[in-house]
Amino acid sequence: MSVFQKCHDYQTVRMLRAEGLYSYYRSLSSPQDPVVKMDGREVIMLGSNNYLGLANHPEVKRAASHAMARYGTGSAGSRLLNGTFDIHVELEERLAAFMRRESALVFTTGFQVNLGVLSCLLGRQDLVFLDALDHASIIDGVRLGFAKTLKFAHNDMDDLAGKLARAPADKSKLIVVDGVFSMEGDLADLPALTKLASLHGAGLMVDDAHGLGVFGECGRGTPEHFGVEDGVDLIAGTFSKSLGTVGGFIAGDETVIDYIRHHARSEIFSASPPPASVAAAIQALSIIEREPERREQLWKNTHYMMRELRALGFDTGDSESPVIPIVVGDDLTSFIMVRRLQELGIFANPVISPAVPKGGALIRTSYMATHERKHLDRALEVLAQVGREVGII
Repeated sequence: MSVFQKCHDYQTVRMLRAEGLYSYYRSLSSPQDPVVKMDGREVIMLGSNNYLGLANHPEVKRAASHAMARYGTGSAGSRLLNGTFDIHVELEERLAAFMRRESALVFTTGFQVNLGVLSCLLGRQDLVFLDALDHASIIDGVRLGFAKTLKFAHNDMDDLAGKLARAPADKSKLIVVDGVFSMEGDLADLPALTKLASLHGAGLMVDDAHGLGVFGECGRGTPEHFGVEDGVDLIAGTFSKSLGTVGGFIAGDETVIDYIRHHARSEIFSASPPPASVAAAIQALSIIEREPERREQLWKNTHYMMRELRALGFDTGDSESPVIPIVVGDDLTSFIMVRRLQELGIFANPVISPAVPKGGALIRTSYMATHERKHLDRALEVLAQVGREVGII
């Protein structure tokens, strides 16, 4: 059998395209704003992670433009060798100070953070405990590290406690969770997790890709939100959500970060982040620090949509964040609903297994500080219409 046979056997996408329901790789011709242009028409964007509206902010774009003019379009090498510019160092220092950590290390993408950090920290003699709904980058990073993996039921602290209690006392242990689960929008139980980690001598790493800039009085994410920053050993973040560009980082104690700096293969064997992205992240961080009102507006929009969607009868799961899922159940129904929403001027994302458990398909909606009430009200009208058409409300 040819190694390519699986490609020929894969029929799902062909079926969706034939039925006019394919809803991936949709092309936009405008920035990630509350209203975007797609196929020559305007649609309200309910599918972006641009939570604070900084991806098209004039200051962020200007910083990126100036950096490109000064440093060029790329680094032409890895951070380890020739690819470190002074602005990479500046961003790491800014991130460490913002996150109140001793040190931070920047990666070219958020996905690479988890690949590099977990694969270099975890060996065959280690145990790693993962939430069943952890992000794919966490799963892949752990696989590369060869540690024994023990998954616990989503946010089930009793299940985790049992697994920790049964683990050999002489094994090194690390718990890794998302701060905000990116499809469901609910939060990791960090107060319980920090207590369990301390009780069993385990390290705790939180991937706060969707929490950074969104949660906490200062925007430092879910550990700040829960008041447990001292109980989290490593915190990972990305620039592709609230910071409006691309890249990622890990922050923690200096000795740990320095080890990662010299052992994380996804960092030392990848070209470093382009200067424009680094400068954009620095400027976005400055805006987050000086404009807490952006976060306040984001939460006003989030609470409004959460309340109104539930009042309409939609099942929004256990979301506590600007990621608000609409639970559909059936995969095909999710594609039909997304296509119908798009026809009526609303952009949303279909999410099916394996991104969610089988039979738990959903429409992922997410909100920005820059959404105006008129955008949200129009979206609610269309969501209600389509929800009734497909029979979920």
